[in-house]
Amino acid sequence: MKIKIYSIALLMCISVFSFGQNVMPDTTKSIKLKEVVVTANRLPILLKSNPGSVSLVTPVTLSNMPKAIAADEALRLVPGVRIDNQHDGERIHMSIRGQGILTERGLRGIGVLLDGIPVNDPSGFAPDLYDVDWATVYNIEVLRGPAASLYGGSGAAGLLNITTENGGSKPFGGEIEQTIGSNGFRKSLLQFDGSDKNLDYRVSFSRTDGDGYRDHQAFWGNNLYEKINFHPSSKLTITQIISHTDYFQQNPEGLNLSQFDNLLQANPDARPFNEYQKTNRTTIGFVGTYLISKNQDVLVSSYYRTWNYKETSNTCAEYRTYSVPGVSAQYNLHLGSGKIKNNFSLGTDMKWQDINMYKLQSAGNPDRVESIDETNIETDTLLANQIISQSSIGVYALYKLEIDKFNLMGSLRYDKMNNELTDKMLGLDSAKTSENFSKTSARIGASYSFSDAVTAFVNWGQGFMPPSTEELASNPVGYSGFNTHLFPATSDCIDIGLRGFYKDVLYYEITGFMMNTKNDFFRFKQTGRGNQEVFYGNAGNSRRNGIETFISYKILKPLSIQLAYTYSDFKYTSD
Repeated sequence: MKIKIYSIALLMCISVFSFGQNVMPDTTKSIKLKEVVVTANRLPILLKSNPGSVSLVTPVTLSNMPKAIAADEALRLVPGVRIDNQHDGERIHMSIRGQGILTERGLRGIGVLLDGIPVNDPSGFAPDLYDVDWATVYNIEVLRGPAASLYGGSGAAGLLNITTENGGSKPFGGEIEQTIGSNGFRKSLLQFDGSDKNLDYRVSFSRTDGDGYRDHQAFWGNNLYEKINFHPSSKLTITQIISHTDYFQQNPEGLNLSQFDNLLQANPDARPFNEYQKTNRTTIGFVGTYLISKNQDVLVSSYYRTWNYKETSNTCAEYRTYSVPGVSAQYNLHLGSGKIKNNFSLGTDMKWQDINMYKLQSAGNPDRVESIDETNIETDTLLANQIISQSSIGVYALYKLEIDKFNLMGSLRYDKMNNELTDKMLGLDSAKTSENFSKTSARIGASYSFSDAVTAFVNWGQGFMPPSTEELASNPVGYSGFNTHLFPATSDCIDIGLRGFYKDVLYYEITGFMMNTKNDFFRFKQTGRGNQEVFYGNAGNSRRNGIETFISYKILKPLSIQLAYTYSDFKYTSD
């Protein structure tokens, strides 16, 4: 399968109403990309010297998005990233170099960090991107290619490192923004922010809703986000965030060829059954950095996430309650000075997740009127009642060497993931099922800057993609229990590329990659389990080759043009 992706964007100034201060980025201000520091590698390094393929979505680009509601808008100019939008802009299918797009919802094997707090669960699965209010995002770093040695199963395909805006420069300011569009689309944003001495803050609330372009495609969502940066001393920095998301979306399902001529009947089950997904989630997190000495520092983050989820279909109504704590710690040692510098790091990531899940059989209502309410007819028939307990621990070591124009980065990581399911509908002797996975992965890359205009880099990394929570919990044998026939996919990938800058006018990067994957996944449906029941298996081995190109050219001070081109050739290499 060969895929070519072209993207061209013309970026110009836009304006919004604000008070107290101008909180939107200055779209006419030059961003000196060769001075930008990338942190997605868990060790800061200049974008210019990064030994691997990476894309940066800048504040200028984000501020000119037409609606600023969707990942496909923010990432449209990132080569190697493919997004199949799911009607509301946030329920998406996303892949990086062909990995991650398999699940019915969410992202698998693509790491997502929001202000330093991971979105992915212990299996590497990110259920959605509802917590991200794209209108408040400051920048995005996209690490392309396997980075399992950095983030475990969450980094098998790459990483999205998303940073939201900080507080403004004045004690109090804010912004009010209203966006409207076709098919009943509306988005309202209210934001307050400011700073005072050693503290800055930002609080935002947005409401988004729309009818969609066809029957049973309506959605609405509320997003509350609070962020405080506190600097009690020159050695200590603490960032505290609170995120709350309340999201409802009807499930339109995909279109087949016969349904294009009759969009009102694209999902015929939606008339007798009110098919939808409902998410209510709260996250509290802290990220702290402490400078032990001139050459030593520690980075610690912790979070607790709780949420309720409900999904209805023509088969059942599924209820889930989640409890998700996590903690990370990293110690950094910096040695050397002048032209030779060494950096050593040791760290660990620990995550836990408990899911209480039960399913009630659905009943159809032929008289149901199309609406966006949560009414659904459910019988007393219990199809599943179970608890899923998961945990993961990753231990890693990082090394970075800088010798004048030469940079070398390497990482090594060990991951162990445990999954246990307790089926309350079975006897004690057969109620528990366990699926455990472990893997050691490595990554090494080097770059050399001949000049600002030309930096050459080469990078080799390994991917480790265990079966995600959604894949394990979709059991083709019954409504409860694990799919015990799954095992992890592994990959290795090599990048070779060039990047460079010409003054503040031109920036480019071109990367060629070759990736081999073993035990790739596929998905299937089977008779009698409903249209929304999807199951997974291991398909065999695959090979992925491609070229990723990005060019940005500033024509005038307020006007620039960007071009992205991706060529991909993906093939299965086994039956």
